[in-house]
Amino acid sequence: MLPWVLCAILAALVLILLLRIHLLHRCADALGEQLAEKREQETNTLLTLPSGDRHMAALARRLNEELKALRAARLGYAQGDQALKEAVTDLAHDLRTPLTAIRGYLELLGREELPENAVRYAAILQERAERMADLTDDLFQYTLLRTPQSPLHLETTILNRALEEQLAAFYAVLTQRGIEPAVTMPETPVLRRADPKALARVLSNLLQNAARYSPGDLAVTLTREGRVIFANTAPELDPVAVGRLFHRYETLAAPRPATGLGLTIARTLAERMGGSLTAEYREGKLILTLFFPEALPNG
Repeated sequence: MLPWVLCAILAALVLILLLRIHLLHRCADALGEQLAEKREQETNTLLTLPSGDRHMAALARRLNEELKALRAARLGYAQGDQALKEAVTDLAHDLRTPLTAIRGYLELLGREELPENAVRYAAILQERAERMADLTDDLFQYTLLRTPQSPLHLETTILNRALEEQLAAFYAVLTQRGIEPAVTMPETPVLRRADPKALARVLSNLLQNAARYSPGDLAVTLTREGRVIFANTAPELDPVAVGRLFHRYETLAAPRPATGLGLTIARTLAERMGGSLTAEYREGKLILTLFFPEALPNG
C-alpha cells in the first residue's frame, strides 16, 4: 500500500512542478511579446504578468524600469534631434540673405576698373562666396529632407521637358568647364509622377556633379523606360570609390570642392518619389542612373 501512496505523492509533485514550469514559460513568453511591442509603441503602459509568481514579478518590475529609461532616452533624443534640425535650418536660411547680397556686390565690383591685385582678390572672394552658398544650400536642403514635415507633391511630369530645362540652365556652366553634353532622348513624352521641384533638384545635382568632376565629356540619355543616364569619364575613381558616392560627406578632389551631400540628396529625393538612383564604374566611366519605373499613359 505504501509504495502506491509514495508513487501518488511523487506523481502529484511532478504534476505541480510541470504546472509551475508551464506557468513560468507563459510568463516568460508574455513578457517577451509585451516587451517587443511596447518598445516600439508611443505609450506609457507597462508590462503585465498572467500569474503572481514573485520571481517573475521581480523580473517584470526590472524590465519596466528599463523600459521607462529607454522611453525617456528616446524622447530626449527625438527632442534634441528636432531642435538641432530646426536650428540648422534656421541658420542656413539666415545665411542665404547676406550671402546673396555679398555675391551681388562682388559681381558689381567685377565690372569696375580695378588694380590687378584688387581683381585677383575679388575673384578669390567670389569663389569663396560661391562655395559658402553651395554649402549653405546643401545643408538647408539636407536638413529639410531629414524633417518629416516636408512632404512631396507628386504630379504627372514630362521627364523630357524637365531634363531639357535643367540642361539649358546648366549649359553655360558646362561649356565654361569645357564640357559639351551629348544628349539623347526620345521624341515621345516620357511621363512619370514626380514632384517638379524635387525632380529639378535631382537633375541639377547630377549635372552639377558632372560639372565638378568630368574632365570634359558628358553623355546624357533618357530612355522610354524612364531611365535618365549620366555618363562621364572619371579617371580618379574606381569601383570602391563609386560604392561610397552616396555616403554622407563623401567627396573627391575637384577644382571646386563640394560637401558630398549633392548625390545623397539626389538619391533621397528620387526614392521619396518612388524612383531610384544608382552608380556604377565601367570602362573608366562613372555612370549614374536615375530610374522612375512606374509608366503613365501618354496624353
